[in-house]
Amino acid sequence: MTEPYIIILETKRLSLRHQVIEDLDDLWALYQNPNITKYIPDAPRSRAEAQEELEWHMHGHPKHPELGLWATIHKETGKFIGRCGLLPWTIEEQYDVEVAYTIAEEYWGQGLGSEATQGILQYGFEKLHLSRLICLIDPENIASQRVAEKMGMAWEKTIAGYEGDNIPFYIYSIAS
Repeated sequence: MTEPYIIILETKRLSLRHQVIEDLDDLWALYQNPNITKYIPDAPRSRAEAQEELEWHMHGHPKHPELGLWATIHKETGKFIGRCGLLPWTIEEQYDVEVAYTIAEEYWGQGLGSEATQGILQYGFEKLHLSRLICLIDPENIASQRVAEKMGMAWEKTIAGYEGDNIPFYIYSIAS
């Protein structure tokens, strides 16, 4: 029997909650779309990896349970349409929390990514009392750059890679 859903936050059209094992089919479908994974270098490449990621975040991030990737549910349909949330990082010896967002392609262009990230931003600043939030964005991912800018974030710098992966990314940031 599944544990009851733990809702993290709600927006007008979305509920963000802890992931449950029943989300696996939808999560794996999300990761099978190359238009989504081309901007997520560490995206799961198998159903088993997707399940491992899901289980890692079922109760929040294991080291920071108040953070994590949350199932993003479209209220009108009740469908799992993505995974969005807050992730901890240490980049160039600085601890930061990332607003992470991935929405299924069939829901692009409806403002749902911006709606989710606005809710996450508010949650991070008001509920968790974080002083700064960032986004890590592939330089070619113009849509994600626009979402970050709609959150009020500004480009901060370009990083040549993380832990030797040599995959460049932009850091966008905002202070509370």
